[in-house]
Amino acid sequence: MKRLFFIFLFITSSVVLAQPKFSEMASRVGAFSRMGFGARGIGMGNAMSAVITGELVSYYNPAVTVFQNNNSAHAGYSFLSIDRNLNFLSFTRHFDFYSKKDTDVVNRKPRNSAGVSAGIINAGVTNIDGRDNNGLSIGELSTSENQFFLAVANKFSEKFSAGISAKFYYYKLYEDVSTSGFGVDIGAIYKVNDQFTVSAAIMDLNSKYKWDTGSIYGTDGVVTKDKFPNLRKLGISYLNKTLGLLAALEFENSSAETNILCAGVEYNIYKDLFLRGGIDQFNLNNMDWSVRPSAGFSFYKSFGNVVVGVDYAFVLEQYSRADRHIVGLTFNF
Repeated sequence: MKRLFFIFLFITSSVVLAQPKFSEMASRVGAFSRMGFGARGIGMGNAMSAVITGELVSYYNPAVTVFQNNNSAHAGYSFLSIDRNLNFLSFTRHFDFYSKKDTDVVNRKPRNSAGVSAGIINAGVTNIDGRDNNGLSIGELSTSENQFFLAVANKFSEKFSAGISAKFYYYKLYEDVSTSGFGVDIGAIYKVNDQFTVSAAIMDLNSKYKWDTGSIYGTDGVVTKDKFPNLRKLGISYLNKTLGLLAALEFENSSAETNILCAGVEYNIYKDLFLRGGIDQFNLNNMDWSVRPSAGFSFYKSFGNVVVGVDYAFVLEQYSRADRHIVGLTFNF
């Protein structure tokens, strides 16, 4: 009996210890807003807060917009399993301000620089089989969750810039049940030299949803509040123009007690062709957390004063019957 008892104890303890560790982040609202933005960012493992070259968007750090060359517009679509959708739309512009006393239009340098970025992230689930309390079909249902953002940034010196982004959330869950919220991102960039850049950002300050189900359940309805997790990011990027190589590393700490590393590389293998690879969601606190490898590319073609780019990214998605595919179009003008 003693032998059987110890065998049972060993098997039971092994099963318990082998269970995946729970992470509070998995139950927090706003998951769609933390999946990344566009094929370029997602293809580089979302390690983009310190990247100041190429097509930029304030999603990762509002301070990067001052480094955007000319104007950049992006539209993206994601192929996801389980009838989910994730779409992107953004516009980023750089502004230079000159001194009125400087009359040399050709050689003058800007007195100050600024950037603005605006965009939308749309997510949702379609083809949900709706049923009433008797199990009878009431048709197909769908959800829609959206983030609208507007960011401004200023370049205070050749090395330092800072920015702020205002974000508005709107979630249509079911019939008369919807909610909205407002949040703020703050970010900074310090350009060490032509190769190294470091960044810091705080995301989703004050972001939350407030739900009221009284419209459906009447007096039995309840009012609840769900807070988004705050994200604190530190990033570094390395650019080697001779090799055509860009590498980035980012550390993210959250109020949901996660410490996550993500990294990405971009290689300009040919004049207008860029290859990318990355690792996202490497959780230092929970090795059971699913790491997300990614890869992708961009190809650009000039049409007069407009440069059109075709973007693609692939992300390995565990616990799903299909992986993620993100495609996009970029217009630089």
